[in-house]
Amino acid sequence: MRLSILAGLVGLTLILSNSVLAEGAGVPYPEGYRNWFHVKTMLIQSGHPLENPFQGIHHIYANSNALEGLKTGAYQEDSVLVFDLLKYLEKDQTIQEGDRKLVGIMHKNTKRYSSTGGWGFEGFAGNSRTERLVNDGGVSCFACHSPEQKTDYVFSKIRK
Repeated sequence: MRLSILAGLVGLTLILSNSVLAEGAGVPYPEGYRNWFHVKTMLIQSGHPLENPFQGIHHIYANSNALEGLKTGAYQEDSVLVFDLLKYLEKDQTIQEGDRKLVGIMHKNTKRYSSTGGWGFEGFAGNSRTERLVNDGGVSCFACHSPEQKTDYVFSKIRK
């Protein structure tokens, strides 16, 4: 009897915690993003206006929905764009990848993220899948992306 009550309480706790997470959780970590379409690579060097905090090598990835959006200009729900930001090292006349600084995400969900143009924004610190860097609901990210309204707030373009 006690075991069944305990099991019921544990189950109820899991259900309640999952519903709270579902309602209040931020943008999810994009598992497997390095297997998605690689859109481009870019280097922000010292002296660039976005040097702090974005100095480094940016690899941009798009899931299949976002890839279609890059081609057509119309981003479907659950389009996800990722920028994998790495430090860089200058060695032997080359620029090489260093440690990961962060993984930045744009996730399209027009209902959930209506106040930020239909996009959720998040950053995960270094190699962490849990340490979140965006503490304002994506408002600061959206402010930077706002000038790109004509391309649904997306900076990246697909290379032809």
